Amino acid sequence: MSVPQHTSDFLVKRFLNINRDLIREQIPLSDPATQRARDAKKKLLMKDAKKYLPYRLEYFAKLYGYSYEKCRLSHAATRWGSCSSNGTISLNIGLMQVPEILRDYVIIHELAHLNHMDHSSAFWQEVASHDPKYKEHRKRLKMFSPGI
Repeated sequence: MSVPQHTSDFLVKRFLNINRDLIREQIPLSDPATQRARDAKKKLLMKDAKKYLPYRLEYFAKLYGYSYEKCRLSHAATRWGSCSSNGTISLNIGLMQVPEILRDYVIIHELAHLNHMDHSSAFWQEVASHDPKYKEHRKRLKMFSPGI
């Protein structure tokens, strides 16, 4: 994509995220080179995620007194993370493409679901107790897409 030299990264990312579906329609997914590049990227992200995300999850769980059953890594197209009722926390490998503070927000968000399996005011109060700037982080995260 070509943009004027003084265009901010924020605006470029915003444009890409808003037009993601249109852009994907223009890229032939049957093109083997495109698919190989996407597969290679997914493989690298998974490698980095395996080294980082489970340990960061464990760190925050211990820091804030949470107990979860297991950590699962995914590459879902629409979700950054999830928490099941049996205590499995799933984290998207796409988190490796966002700033660390936003990764931490997602991890804290999913840990809070261990106590509140909804988005009630009690849930958000718990998130806020560990991440006072969660509203800003949540807003910034929307600039990115979990899909690879």
